[in-house]
Amino acid sequence: MNRLLPILTSFALITLLCTCGPAQNKGIRSGETATEGGLNHLAGQKSPYLLQHARNPVDWYPWGDEALAKATAESKLLIISVGYAACHWCHVMEHESFEDSTVAAVMNEHFVSIKVDREERPDVDDVYMTACQLSSQSSCGWPLNVIALPDGRPIWAGTYFPREQWINVLNQFSKLKTDDPAKMEEYATSLTDEIVKRNAFSPNNTAGLTLSREEVNAFTDKFLTTIDQKDGGAAGAPKFPMPVLYEFLLAQHFYTKDEPTLAAITLTLDKMADGGIYDHLAGGFARYSTDAAWKVPHFEKMLYDNGQLVSLYAHAYQATGKERYAEVVRQTIAFTESSLSDKNGAFYASLDADTEGEEGLTYIWTQEEIGKVLADEALTDAFSDYYSVTKSGNWEGHNILYRRKNAVTLAEKHGYKNKTALKEAMDAAAIKLLAVRDLRPQPGLDDKALTAWNSLMITGYTDAFRALGDEAYRKRAIKTGNFLRKQMMAPNGQLNRNFKDGNSAINAFLDDYALLAQACIDLYQITFDEAWLATATKLTDYANAHFFDEATGLYNYTSDLDPALISGNVPVNDQVIPSGNSIMARALHQLGILTANDEMPNRSRKMMALMQSAVQRNGPRFFGNWARLGLELMEPTFEVAILGADAGTMRGQMSKAYHPNALYLGGNKEGDLELLTNKLVPGETTIYVCLEKVCQLPVNDTELALKQLR
Repeated sequence: MNRLLPILTSFALITLLCTCGPAQNKGIRSGETATEGGLNHLAGQKSPYLLQHARNPVDWYPWGDEALAKATAESKLLIISVGYAACHWCHVMEHESFEDSTVAAVMNEHFVSIKVDREERPDVDDVYMTACQLSSQSSCGWPLNVIALPDGRPIWAGTYFPREQWINVLNQFSKLKTDDPAKMEEYATSLTDEIVKRNAFSPNNTAGLTLSREEVNAFTDKFLTTIDQKDGGAAGAPKFPMPVLYEFLLAQHFYTKDEPTLAAITLTLDKMADGGIYDHLAGGFARYSTDAAWKVPHFEKMLYDNGQLVSLYAHAYQATGKERYAEVVRQTIAFTESSLSDKNGAFYASLDADTEGEEGLTYIWTQEEIGKVLADEALTDAFSDYYSVTKSGNWEGHNILYRRKNAVTLAEKHGYKNKTALKEAMDAAAIKLLAVRDLRPQPGLDDKALTAWNSLMITGYTDAFRALGDEAYRKRAIKTGNFLRKQMMAPNGQLNRNFKDGNSAINAFLDDYALLAQACIDLYQITFDEAWLATATKLTDYANAHFFDEATGLYNYTSDLDPALISGNVPVNDQVIPSGNSIMARALHQLGILTANDEMPNRSRKMMALMQSAVQRNGPRFFGNWARLGLELMEPTFEVAILGADAGTMRGQMSKAYHPNALYLGGNKEGDLELLTNKLVPGETTIYVCLEKVCQLPVNDTELALKQLR
């Protein structure tokens, strides 16, 4: 691909690494149309991100046939600019360039400009992010800005540019189109060919169907050497929570009891919960920290992070009994309820990092402000010590709340009886500060609801219910599941991607189907309502019909009903959100066991076999969810059938413990599941611990059943 790089050398380009946060919502309301003055073709869109750009002097179009047809008819290059509502540098570039009439005049004269919300159209984002990774001399992130031919084939891609450099980019490509169009065609052809190759899937090995214990232990040990031994997480900065990695490690520890594995998990979770990345007043996690110690967050809060982190901390609480993890679960759920919840049952996508154009403005404090709120010098001193607050500030003249000191030592220093008394005082102080913080200007809200992200949050609530037993969590999970079934799902199982202002739109992608299927499996296990398994089956059947690729043995990211992009995509890498294929493979494994449908686990094993050598070579770093599936296929998965009037109570007692090797089914009647047939004993509640449909002796006591699981 070096032959693609010379086009870059005449540009003094600045590319920033994914340092994305939000800006003020200066756009329009959904429902305004392009017939109103000062609006471009983004008017009427539902995406808050697109609407933020609807009053730009740039004549933006949404992604679609209209823009591509216009570019073809007028023989103009495309500008494809991808971002999202909580992306800080997206809005910096908007303010510097896209709101500037001079820049807009150049873009409107020589280009057809398209704005894309990457959260609505991750398929488009993936294609052009791949183009950036292949063609850029520097790092790629958002905003992602692409120059492409009228048919969508990219010539070049980069990220944020200050105004003068962006004008230079535009002029360079306008000149190149006039002077040497053949050269542009050459670049586009070469780059597109490489994108197609990059996104194609070629199985490395199908010889084995499962990983071995020795292989998993070996790549786990190797991965543990990459953990920051002081602050947890990956060594270096920035630091991103990667829940899927620690879910794998937690399951690995369950089977091996390896203490270094557990130590890596607890170190990371403890440091994250103490760090500035965690909101110590309201709960919830920011998307990442800019430093190596989890201190300075990039203040945006994303639903997909918090949903997965609720699950992870709930599982860690089950495995360790550490009360701090339960507290994080409760506080994070309280945050999602207060700040990301729609009255109809949906969860919103994100909160911006910026408030009134300043990053973190809502969240940061001076010591003087804290002192005025608490109105107690001794309490202020203790609080400042507890949360690393200084008079001069611990970040840009202000303070981010984070914990670094030993609570026992602080309790003694500030005259508290013990660390419990200290914590009670700090919690009371936090309530006062939060009440004041809530009166400040608040960050912008991206109030669209995405099927995939809502599904992650449903699973988070089901895991929280199992760990903590709070009935409110179960009810909320059910409410959101019903919302998705009603608003996002057609009778034939087809899903839409997003929901806003009463309308759902955009044909859904593989992760929407896979994550909702998994959420339905989780909902069944906390309700014993077989309708959830029927929904999961309908979703996987639809995905089999419209996403499965017989040639690769895996699923495409986009449906066969969607217009083709310049490249297909078979997602296999587990990133912050696991790949659609690994999620689907785990869902098929579990759903097949619960419904006694052998075809589903067989497909799951075949998918794992296709990925086996990649997981063996690389370990969990980019294949954490595949590695987790490998454990589930390698180790026994028990079917725990509970039948009788007290089935729900006994299920709750058993599922408080961390048992990644168990799936629960049952109810107060036998229902229609094969595994429950002839197992109801009148007048009793009976537990059957089974493996591959063969059951141990039934018991009426949860402790006896748990011994059978062990």
